[in-house]
Amino acid sequence: MSLSLPTQPVSPTTIPKLPPPPSDPLTEDQWKTLLSIADAIIPAVKPTASANSTTDIAAKDDEYASAIKKLTSLAPGGVKDEETARRFLEESASGNPAFREALHRVFAVHMPVASAKQLGMVLSILGTRAGSLFLTGYLTPISEQPASIRESIIKSWSTARLPLLRQLFRSLTMITKQTWIKVTPTLPQILGIPRVPTGMIPGKGFDYEFLQMPPGSEPEVIETDVVIIGSGCGAGVSAKNLAEAGHRVLVVEKAYHWTPDHFPMNERNGWEHLFMSGAAMVSDDTTMTVIAGQSWGGGGTVNWSASLQTQGYVRQAWADSGLPFFTSAEYQDCLDRVCDRMGVSTEHIQHNPQNRHLLEGSRKLGYTHKAVPQNTGRKQHNCGHCTFGCGSCEKQGPVVSFLPDAARAGARFIEGFHAEKVLFESRNGEKVATGVRGTWASRDEHGGVAGEPLVKREVIIKAKRVIVSAGTMQSPLLLLRSGLTNYHIGRNLHLHPVSLVGAVYDEEIKPWEGPILTSVCSEYENLDGKGHGTKLEATNMLPSSWLIWLNWKSGLDYKLNAARMKHMAGYISVARDRDTGRVYPDPVDGRVRFEYTTSKYDQQHILTGLLALARIQYVAGAREIFTVLPGAPTFIRDDSASSDGINDAKFKAWLEEIKYIGFPSPDSMFVSAHQMSTCRMSATKGGGVVDENGLVWGTKGLYVADASAMPSASGVNPMVTNMAIADWISRGVARGLREQAKL
Repeated sequence: MSLSLPTQPVSPTTIPKLPPPPSDPLTEDQWKTLLSIADAIIPAVKPTASANSTTDIAAKDDEYASAIKKLTSLAPGGVKDEETARRFLEESASGNPAFREALHRVFAVHMPVASAKQLGMVLSILGTRAGSLFLTGYLTPISEQPASIRESIIKSWSTARLPLLRQLFRSLTMITKQTWIKVTPTLPQILGIPRVPTGMIPGKGFDYEFLQMPPGSEPEVIETDVVIIGSGCGAGVSAKNLAEAGHRVLVVEKAYHWTPDHFPMNERNGWEHLFMSGAAMVSDDTTMTVIAGQSWGGGGTVNWSASLQTQGYVRQAWADSGLPFFTSAEYQDCLDRVCDRMGVSTEHIQHNPQNRHLLEGSRKLGYTHKAVPQNTGRKQHNCGHCTFGCGSCEKQGPVVSFLPDAARAGARFIEGFHAEKVLFESRNGEKVATGVRGTWASRDEHGGVAGEPLVKREVIIKAKRVIVSAGTMQSPLLLLRSGLTNYHIGRNLHLHPVSLVGAVYDEEIKPWEGPILTSVCSEYENLDGKGHGTKLEATNMLPSSWLIWLNWKSGLDYKLNAARMKHMAGYISVARDRDTGRVYPDPVDGRVRFEYTTSKYDQQHILTGLLALARIQYVAGAREIFTVLPGAPTFIRDDSASSDGINDAKFKAWLEEIKYIGFPSPDSMFVSAHQMSTCRMSATKGGGVVDENGLVWGTKGLYVADASAMPSASGVNPMVTNMAIADWISRGVARGLREQAKL
């Protein structure tokens, strides 16, 4: 059932094109090999009579006719449905110039240098006869093979005995799908997905003023009481509290501000402009993808409105570690204060079909479930596109709430500022933070970020207090660049690792409509009795978020499966992980790198959640149920067994098969949108990076106030916990400044 909403024509402001990458890490021969593989993953599919065997996948007449029939039955009504279906089938990855351009950015801008070199080496080996024989079984290099042979080679990699080939299959199919979905002109037409949410009414954002630096060869020097590095959830709360306490506050952010008329961005621009590394950050073992906001407002600009408070068993565990604040009434006040400012409530939720199915399926099975409070100003908010920015300004992220409050209290702001290091002085044998040094880059001559900045200037900000709120992936790197050597900086990385379940329904779901995440099942949240388990939630269902996870079996199969998305509902099993990884700087260019392998312990909890999600979808009436586990079959419902419910013998056998398959290594992929604890709070200097007040151990005047300060994984979507901790820390900083002023 579609949501009934008012309609209003909306056309977001065009985002300037991104500047071309500074270099090309691949040679033309390597590009030839890579694009030949991409064109076998997303091939041009044509009937046998018109297919070119070199470039096209030939489909038998009845197979092609069946594909056209399926696509036209799925496509929106209109006389051009069959024409659209043909163009969709005949579109190849590299047939669109934007595909190579976008792929070039991945390799040249987002991928670590070492990783790009490794992939380039594999592509070079594939281009030789000996290498081709070893990796494909053919003497003829893959780039010179007909499309059908290339496709069969890629299929063979998925089940190869050699782990390297299975890893190659996973990486190349994932990156090809992801890039193609962002730029394809035909898939949105097949799906009928609107460019902006149906019924969105544009909102009026706050008119920010950003400091501008004049040209100059010497560092520009700015003085303030408090400099806050970052503009996300922790930074916004801190800025509001400190500015309203009467202190001079300067908020600096590496990214740039986009006004609401640019939102929601399209799928290509959204990933590039609003996410760290274009949402292409992958762990060193390539099994984990981290999706982290990097924009004005940080993760609060791109998250899904979920506003769950820290649960009692997590608070108790943190208190038991020597941090009694977390079970105090004061911490609850912090939670309630930030929620009240954002108008957090469940009162006006209008659940979309996939969230309704999660709630109803959980009810039928007796699983614990509830609505997820939303930070939408106690108003209804039906925006499935919010991951690329909220054009209605209904979502009360930092850019709409806390940062404007800070501005009205006198805070100042700088965008385009890369904080390179915290500055220190030695006073009476103590390491005292005195400010931050960095580089500021203005916008280009058109007021955008596509061209060269008009001014690039070194800036020194002198401050009485420095608050680092750059996020879990970046805050520890800044501390390391600043010369701090605490062992725990960058370690203890928690990610809430996720795997997914999909369901296909007879009726149209249109999962991109309505709010994204308004329901949660917590039946399995404490599987070990120590606070580790999994929560079951709905997930963002824009094509480039969802369709990348569909298993690839062939080019035609993938296209036909992707075209069914309007009938799909997607869910995530989100583990509160016990085991951790670490963040560190790339040795070549200093960008963020991370080590993280989802442990067998945490995998078992995720798998338990996947099986529960499958049961929930079964009783909710799904026609098909699938996981993203490599090699796992899809369950197809037999209506004759519907009266048996989850006791259906065929369904039980399928669940056992999924349990048996588990997460094969190194084939399995996980994803994280929650990063925590790399500057964790601890009761003693030897146990973490900051003390109970957020002060970095071994320093004076330097604080961390973001999700990296959490003692361990929050166990819920971390925004509210992050904000409450920042509320506590920043109020303490304000008190300290007042007391210092009295001396």
